[in-house]
Amino acid sequence: MGSIDTSPTAFAAFGDDTSFQPLNADDVRSYLHKSVDFIYDYYKSVESLPVLPDVEPGYLRRLLQSAPPTSSVPFDIAMKEVREAVVPGMTHWASPNFFAFFPSTNSAAAIAGDLIASAMNTVGFTWQANPAATEMEVLALDWLAQLLCLPASFMNRTATGRGTGGGVILGTTSEAMLVTLVSARDAVLRRIGSDGVAGITKLTVYAADQTHSTFFKACRLAGFDPANIKSIPTGADTDYGLDPAKLLDMMKADVAAGLVPTYICITVGTTSSNAVDPVGAIADVAAMFNAWVHIDAAYAGSACICPEFRHHLDGVECVDSISMSPHKWLMTCLDCTCLWVRDAHRLTDSLETNPEYLKNDVTDSGAVTDLKDMQVGVGRRFRGLKLWMVMRTYGSAKLQEHIRSDVAMAKMFEDAVRADDRFEVVVPRNFALVCFRIKPQGAMTEQDTDKANHELMERLNRTGKAYLAHTAIGGKFVLRFAVGSSLQEERHVRSAWELIKKTTTEIIKGEM
Repeated sequence: MGSIDTSPTAFAAFGDDTSFQPLNADDVRSYLHKSVDFIYDYYKSVESLPVLPDVEPGYLRRLLQSAPPTSSVPFDIAMKEVREAVVPGMTHWASPNFFAFFPSTNSAAAIAGDLIASAMNTVGFTWQANPAATEMEVLALDWLAQLLCLPASFMNRTATGRGTGGGVILGTTSEAMLVTLVSARDAVLRRIGSDGVAGITKLTVYAADQTHSTFFKACRLAGFDPANIKSIPTGADTDYGLDPAKLLDMMKADVAAGLVPTYICITVGTTSSNAVDPVGAIADVAAMFNAWVHIDAAYAGSACICPEFRHHLDGVECVDSISMSPHKWLMTCLDCTCLWVRDAHRLTDSLETNPEYLKNDVTDSGAVTDLKDMQVGVGRRFRGLKLWMVMRTYGSAKLQEHIRSDVAMAKMFEDAVRADDRFEVVVPRNFALVCFRIKPQGAMTEQDTDKANHELMERLNRTGKAYLAHTAIGGKFVLRFAVGSSLQEERHVRSAWELIKKTTTEIIKGEM
């Protein structure tokens, strides 16, 4: 076995001025200044860029070297390659001409907060590992809970001290669903006296057929029998929201068959059509069976900071958990999904880890909840800072103004669609999403109509001047027009509508 050479010459290279210093303060300043200039130029020009790129799979590998470099290069070369190779292959979610999916909003305050958090690069798995990170996340979540008028039972801290509930910032809604499903599963298995997980084949979970597909994936990951993952059909009679009567009938039938209702997912603002499940009525049904109720308000939850939309959460005091994603509509960059639970212990009972190397006096005192015990992993980013920065910088009035402006623009678009007899609005507009289509003209069949709408979407997206996505509602091919990109103004909505009308005229006339 060799020995370490302790002679002075053996360490000479480490004191050399040319040694590797990846956090050299001058380099940090230089690189970040150049990056900020790049970001500034990007936001100034993104409106003029094609929203969808004209590239093919594998394009980037042909433009950049396929093997990792051995030697270093100036930072400017890397930035040149970003401009010339990466930007042309981007779908520009920041573009004011982006109307697909749901918006991915951002703001100067959020970018600054994320930059500072990235620079600090803390790993706040326990309170002791970074007190400020834990305290900031708790504070930001309690602030947002107050804006949403959530009951005090969901708060980390109340006017009288520590609350029974609490919150955690996760990466996505998928994680929020998974951790609450696991907690509900474990609670029911304990209640029925299951020997380990042997009783899991009896547990059932429920959601409307409009619920996001990630719910059904999370159920499988949590170990539920696919046969016991119940998707409840919806229709135009309830505007595609979940019918509590159907839910009750299904749960009664399952109990009669020896199954145990365990979890219900309510959606406030479904992805396809922005349908809203009735929170209070569903919670009442769930209470009959002692089932966990979770609200997925990933997109529309942001709107509920406005009093005129808060009624969509009526009944929230009777549910067990609720999640929403400020990275969709509340000006906070990815990733940021906020989860609140009425009883934090129900999460930590299932997710807590306590290895020797993480034990400390503060945790042992019970004065804090280590946020690692409310998520799947242990490591975690300092996500709370950007959310706090957004609320601290803009205040609730500006955030409400942002929501109301987007809703007003969506209503303007909806009114324009309804005024043109070639189109129809397929479902009532909720929030800032309009679901519409070309309606059958003359002898057009439904199949012809679907084809025409698909052609309309393809042509619009090929122009690079707008980007729309689609869905299927009631078996019909429907276009989704989602207002809310952070740079969007009324003129962009009007321009998109003019393009839609022009393109539709060409399609109907059979012009290419």
